[in-house]
Amino acid sequence: MGDTFVVSDVHGHLDDLRHVLAQAGLVTDDRWVGGDASLWVLGDLVDRGPDGIGVVRLMRSLTAQAPEQVHMLMGNHESLMLGEKLFPGTRFDDIWLFNGGVASDQAALDDQDVAWLRGLPVLALAGDYLLMHSDTTHYLTWGSSVEEVNSTLAAVLAGDDPDQHFEVFAALTDRFDFAGPDGVDVAQRMLDTYGGEAIVHGHSIIGSLINKPSREVTGPLRYAGGLVIGIDGGRYDGGPLLLVQLG
Repeated sequence: MGDTFVVSDVHGHLDDLRHVLAQAGLVTDDRWVGGDASLWVLGDLVDRGPDGIGVVRLMRSLTAQAPEQVHMLMGNHESLMLGEKLFPGTRFDDIWLFNGGVASDQAALDDQDVAWLRGLPVLALAGDYLLMHSDTTHYLTWGSSVEEVNSTLAAVLAGDDPDQHFEVFAALTDRFDFAGPDGVDVAQRMLDTYGGEAIVHGHSIIGSLINKPSREVTGPLRYAGGLVIGIDGGRYDGGPLLLVQLG
């Protein structure tokens, strides 16, 4: 088995994603060349940046080219993008705009993109690592195993109830559950439930966890007694897009 890489919160910065994947020897000219290495993208491909639809299309292509090596989890912005597409004229409209929704991304979103987004899982195990987008314990309300959580969400996302879709978005927007004084205990509860030795998440930018500007972030943050690794460098906030190789 090859090396495992994780990246999160691209937020439309297609050129940056191409650059970090090429630097790691994983992708050349939008083709997977990473061999038996694994790539996990932990959500938030879109919004706030210049080419969200381009990032969606690249990830769709890579997951099709190398389905055993390239994997994608849903973030709150994928959930929001779906809500705006599927349920226009609802409360999704204002929230999508407030959260950096890009009209050209929505306009270009086709039926195949929507089907792909609706089928994304939200939780995964990769070796000793429990992977998720959001640093929240809300996953626990959806099931007591990785498989059950993903099955529960798949049923909701396949449905046409805007309120249920909104609840998924709201839950994935929650954050900072591992950053408090009880963070070690909270993280251990998640690991005891779903497996793994450490949690890896995006969503909450590292600068917000260490009270520094994103431009000063240089690498991932390990915290909560070493049980949690934050990898969102805050690209939309002027920080780096971090591609992290898990040891």
